[in-house]
Amino acid sequence: MKFEDIKKLHQKKYRQEFGCFLVEGEHLVQELQKAALRDPRLRSSEIYFTREYAHWVSPLTTHVVNSPHMMQMSETRSPQGIAAVVPLLTPPPASAGERAIYLHEIQDPGNLGTILRTLAWFGGFRCLLSPGSVDVHNGKVVRASMGAIFHVPVEADVPIDSLPARFGRVASLEFKGRSIATTAFRNFDCFIFGNEGRGVPRAALDAVKAQPFTIAGSGAIESLNVATAVNICQYELHRASQEASQPV
Repeated sequence: MKFEDIKKLHQKKYRQEFGCFLVEGEHLVQELQKAALRDPRLRSSEIYFTREYAHWVSPLTTHVVNSPHMMQMSETRSPQGIAAVVPLLTPPPASAGERAIYLHEIQDPGNLGTILRTLAWFGGFRCLLSPGSVDVHNGKVVRASMGAIFHVPVEADVPIDSLPARFGRVASLEFKGRSIATTAFRNFDCFIFGNEGRGVPRAALDAVKAQPFTIAGSGAIESLNVATAVNICQYELHRASQEASQPV
C-alpha cells in the first residue's frame, strides 16, 4: 500500500475506500499475528516498523520505514515504531449458542474498546452496533480494545428493529426493571445498552419487546458508564453459567 494512502486511514471514508485500517503498537501487532494464524484473510496484512524493530520476525509482509514516516503514519504523539495495515473483514456468521450485545448509538471510542475487551475475555458474544455509533475501526477504539477487535465479531449499522427477527428473547438495561441477579436474566439472547447520555428511545425498546433489567445500586448517582454496565452484566452472565454447569 502506498505510504500516502496509509496516512489517510486515520479517516473513516478512506478506511472504507481502501478496505483497510491501521493498528499501532507492539501488543496490537502481536495480537494481529496470532489472529492471522486462525483467519487466513488477515494474512494479507502488512507490518511497518522502524529499525528499532528490525529484529521482528513475522509470517506477514514487513516493511522498514524511517522514524519521520512512522510519525506521519501514527495517530499517537509518541509512536512505538511498529504498526500494521489490516484488511477490513466481514464478521463470520453467528455460531450455535452465540449471543449478542447491542449498543445503541455509542459514541465514546474508549467505551467501545473496553466493551470489546470484556466480550473477548468472557467469549460467546458478538457486538452489534446501531447506525450512528462510533466506527469500530477508529484508531482510539482499536487501541482501547488491546487486540480484542481481532477476537470479537462486530457488526456495524444494525437497525434495532432487526433484532426480533434474529433473537427470540431481547433484554434491555435500564434504570428500572428486574435485577440482573435473577435467573431470568441469563435466558436472553440479545442485550441492549444505550447511548452514554441519551439511552435508548422508549418507543424503540417497546417495538422490539425488550424486557427491562437493572443493575442494583445505591441511587447516589443517576447512571453507570456504559462500558461498566456491560462489564457487570457479562460477569453476572458468566458467573451464572459457571454455577449452572457445576455438578450438584
